[in-house]
Amino acid sequence: MTTELYPPARLAQVQEATAEAGLGALLLTPGPDLRYVTGYDAIQLERLTCLVVPGEGEPFLVVPRLELAAAQASPAGALGVEMVPWDETDDPYALVARRLPSGLAAVGLADRMWAVMALRFRDAMPGARQVPAGRVMGRLRVRKSPAEVAALREAGAAIDRVHRLVPGLLKAGRTEREVGRDIAEAIVAEGHARVDFVIVGSGPNGASPHHELSDRVIGHGEPVVVDIGGTMPSGYCSDETRNYCVGEPPADYTAYYEVLRRAQQAACEAVRPGVTPEAVDAAARDVIADAGYGEFFIHRTGHGIGLETHEDPYIVAGNTEPLRPGMAFSIEPGIYPGEHGARIEDIVVCTEDGFERMNLIDRALTIVD
Repeated sequence: MTTELYPPARLAQVQEATAEAGLGALLLTPGPDLRYVTGYDAIQLERLTCLVVPGEGEPFLVVPRLELAAAQASPAGALGVEMVPWDETDDPYALVARRLPSGLAAVGLADRMWAVMALRFRDAMPGARQVPAGRVMGRLRVRKSPAEVAALREAGAAIDRVHRLVPGLLKAGRTEREVGRDIAEAIVAEGHARVDFVIVGSGPNGASPHHELSDRVIGHGEPVVVDIGGTMPSGYCSDETRNYCVGEPPADYTAYYEVLRRAQQAACEAVRPGVTPEAVDAAARDVIADAGYGEFFIHRTGHGIGLETHEDPYIVAGNTEPLRPGMAFSIEPGIYPGEHGARIEDIVVCTEDGFERMNLIDRALTIVD
């Protein structure tokens, strides 16, 4: 699967896109862009690791000598790209500058590059204007290949399995932190390489979309928002939100939860090629607003997902770039009145004639004892 997810031809595609963007070179340090191009999940260190993709000429990978073996053993080792090791007393930024043509007008820096590294490159290439590499990489990464969609489907199935375990973990008298710890263990046990986040928002904490785990004790009759995700060994991410209640839910919660279900379904059904992200956002927002809960929907409807949990495209008002097959993103409207809250989230992929959900478990409120 590694070759399918990180095909050797991708490096040439990135180089072509770099030249078309008018950049002298693309400088990719450890992070999702480097992994997308080479398959190398490099450690982020203060020592520079950097894939240099010139607009013209041969790409090369600069690595600390102590990381050379790891780089060679990674999928990058099969690409045939030159690996240039540097020693502790070397200046790797000057090394990169020396190997590139002088007088470059502009270079692209990885969007997740540390600021201190960007400043070092600025000093090493003072005449080169620095621009975000996302101008090049975003266009390539936003549409997932069939192999990438398969990886997201696998991630969706894995996080579905975790949510199926949640009813057995949620009990009145347990704290959010205790439940969250068990969920985190399940995320890894069900196939993820690492846990990215665990949100267990009980009662009023459910009205905070990015609530951190706390020592709050979950009470009987309280709704609980569970939003969880992780990264698979493939590098691709999961993200799914479902809602639970320990005992019978409050009547006002039940009323707006049904509105939320309709809104989430409406947004999913709006997805197809040519539709804009802002139209998908409006499909959910209109249902919620028409029911009188518009002021309680306080965030965008979704975000792209792939090698990062949050990436393009963003499903939000103002985004008029039409959806295309292969684009993957969340559909996650929420209603947060204050005493409690709810959010329903699936990852979907735009297909040739509509959409495919990566998360398949029921979106109904789950009542647990």
